[in-house]
Amino acid sequence: MDPSSAGSGGNSLPSVGADGQKRRVCYFYDSDVGNYYYGQGHPMKPHRIRMTHSLLARYGLLNQMQVYRPNPARDRDLCRFHADDYINFLRSVTPETQQDQIRLLKRFNVGEDCPVFDGLYSFCQTYAGASVGGAVKLNHGHDIAINWSGGLHHAKKCEASGFCYVNDIVLAILELLKHHERVLYVDIDIHHGDGVEEAFYTTDRVMTVSFHKFGDYFPGTGDIRDIGHSKGKYYSLNVPLDDGIDDESYQSLFKPIMGKVMEVFRPGAVVLQCGADSLSGDRLGCFNLSIRGHAECVRYMRSFNVPLLLLGGGGYTIRNVARCWCYETGVALGQELEDKMPVNEYYEYFGPDYTLHVAPSNMENKNTRNQLDDIRSKLLDNLSKLRHAPSVQFQERVPDTEVPEPDEDQDDPDERHDPDSDMEVDDHKAVEESARRSIPGIKVKREFGENETKVQDGGRIASDHRGVEPMAEDIGSSKQAPQADASAMAVDEPSNVKNEPESSTKLQDQAAAYHKP
Repeated sequence: MDPSSAGSGGNSLPSVGADGQKRRVCYFYDSDVGNYYYGQGHPMKPHRIRMTHSLLARYGLLNQMQVYRPNPARDRDLCRFHADDYINFLRSVTPETQQDQIRLLKRFNVGEDCPVFDGLYSFCQTYAGASVGGAVKLNHGHDIAINWSGGLHHAKKCEASGFCYVNDIVLAILELLKHHERVLYVDIDIHHGDGVEEAFYTTDRVMTVSFHKFGDYFPGTGDIRDIGHSKGKYYSLNVPLDDGIDDESYQSLFKPIMGKVMEVFRPGAVVLQCGADSLSGDRLGCFNLSIRGHAECVRYMRSFNVPLLLLGGGGYTIRNVARCWCYETGVALGQELEDKMPVNEYYEYFGPDYTLHVAPSNMENKNTRNQLDDIRSKLLDNLSKLRHAPSVQFQERVPDTEVPEPDEDQDDPDERHDPDSDMEVDDHKAVEESARRSIPGIKVKREFGENETKVQDGGRIASDHRGVEPMAEDIGSSKQAPQADASAMAVDEPSNVKNEPESSTKLQDQAAAYHKP
């Protein structure tokens, strides 16, 4: 990244127009993802991903991206971060057998916010596979990769949390660290990105920045005073916000803070979690952002011309989630979309106006100018204490293999292999009929990568697939920082270094308090 672009406030490239259309964008989607069902009355509805995909097709955006169907993440892929016994539990538990595993349900925090449902493990494999696959694509030359089914930022090494079972974000960042010395994680979900922050709390190779509601709100973490520990001190930034924040107030923090982060940290890649529960009118949210205001964060981060992974996250008024992620896909492609919505399979969801954008409400903005100025001042001061662009000594490793782009018009399968990622890639596998029907005229590739290293306490582990993989130690709820073998990230486990929340309510419990029709 050109440091001058960071210093210029992120305006190094136009947001739309010919330049924007030249970005190499890939998009991951599995046609089955919308079939998974958390249960009656549960706010999390994977169906929103299928609604988003339908809008992308009708707006003609799929023709402008490489569309991939991800291969599912394998057990050892997931165990690069998660504990083996936790992954074994997710793989084996079913609605029929869960009553026989009460102790394990409690141990792994599965049952209320995170219920057992049919196909749970396949769901986890699908969304995690797409995020890691997106990271692999960025490592091999794509500018932007999109996975709206990902972004499940609350999952911990040994437990589910806040509707999240597997932390696809951590897994994707570990993949990016194989090729980039530094990775930036940015979270604009209304809830604090606690699982990702915790995973990288003691390293200077990953900076986490979370903009979130703070104060008697799930998960209860994300105080401005939580700044990281040991080598990671000042590499965790938390932006605590109050109810009703609008576009102008939000951007008065987002742009100066992220501009300074890009200038000082100079990441090789950026992961942006685009949780849509920060939109006005969200079923569980209490912010007042418009879709354009939310998407301005995507536009701004895109403008730095750094490889960018866009992920989903929260979002519980599903018609607005689909609107938002469709519009933000357009932003990624440099396309401004018409407000009048084209007829689509879920057209009735978007009445009575049938428009892409919806007006924010007139709710009170409880974030005063003085409060915002104080937050911005404190965080910029923290950033001023960082040494610019920490250098990292890389381990010697097998050089990367050049990965040619496949010619979609040829039937000859060109098998590609990245020895650094142990990825088995076949872009020409058959796609299910349901996928073909959902995107007429679009060629869908099959793509995914497997990870060669496993996160484990106390040191790096070189992968050897001929032997038995070492077991990850179960550390319960203690804080754990993952490590990437190929990038030689040395991280020590912190001990009681974060401010624990005074109260941690269930995420579903807030639906009544913040419900908006």
